[in-house]
Amino acid sequence: MALIELKDVKKVYDLGEVKVHALRGATLSIEKGEYIALIGPSGSGKSTLMNTLGCLDRPSSGSFLLDGQEIVTMSRDARAKIRNQKIGFVFQNFNLLNRTAAMENVELPLLYTKGVSARQRRKKAIELLQLVGLGDRLDHHSGQLSGGQQQRVAIARALVNDPAILMGDEPTGNLDSKTSREVITMFRKLNEERNITIILVTHDQAIAKNADRIIVLRDGLIVKDTANSQEAFEALNSFELSEEAEEEADLAKESDQSSQSENSEVAEA
Repeated sequence: MALIELKDVKKVYDLGEVKVHALRGATLSIEKGEYIALIGPSGSGKSTLMNTLGCLDRPSSGSFLLDGQEIVTMSRDARAKIRNQKIGFVFQNFNLLNRTAAMENVELPLLYTKGVSARQRRKKAIELLQLVGLGDRLDHHSGQLSGGQQQRVAIARALVNDPAILMGDEPTGNLDSKTSREVITMFRKLNEERNITIILVTHDQAIAKNADRIIVLRDGLIVKDTANSQEAFEALNSFELSEEAEEEADLAKESDQSSQSENSEVAEA
């Protein structure tokens, strides 16, 4: 059985008079140890799919099996529990506690895990900060760390519960190119050495190209699921070109209508 199995998953946000169909029947399977990139234009459903896979949001319909457990029918508390056990998150803005030491930030998720002593939390946090190259920054607060170092702390925190899945929502979005490469190298190392399933949302094609498999979304639909990055980017670019063509056609139409109106006024004069 696959680690993740989605079948015809839909997500509809009811905004009163308007209903937003964020996912329109997503079906996919992800095996343990895969490295996945989710790409697509703004509003394509990437974040909704990420939130669904991360058990942050429950689908409106369909089936979502995570390690054999059906998530769609789970209560909020049950989803929170499985999320804490199986999933680690890394965000674009790091989401670290200010004026709090790196070690304490990493320890935080363990406070919600029963049976873990303060000594064990400290030991685990130190080990993970050493793993991400911050063994000499244990007591540094967020404001004393560079963006890349803050993201490393965030990665250590995401790993503290030994998750099967590590999810990143634009994890390099606030980093320079050199630091971005270092962070992505770290993700690859975790994937290869610890067999952690990696799922990243990104707009950066260089980041997506590093993945073993790329899933392209458009208007709440999975329009391409491939291991071939060129195929994925061609699918993405074709939609972007289509959007540009539609905009140009609309502008041309408006221009024609304006020209016809002007000609009509001249003729009447």
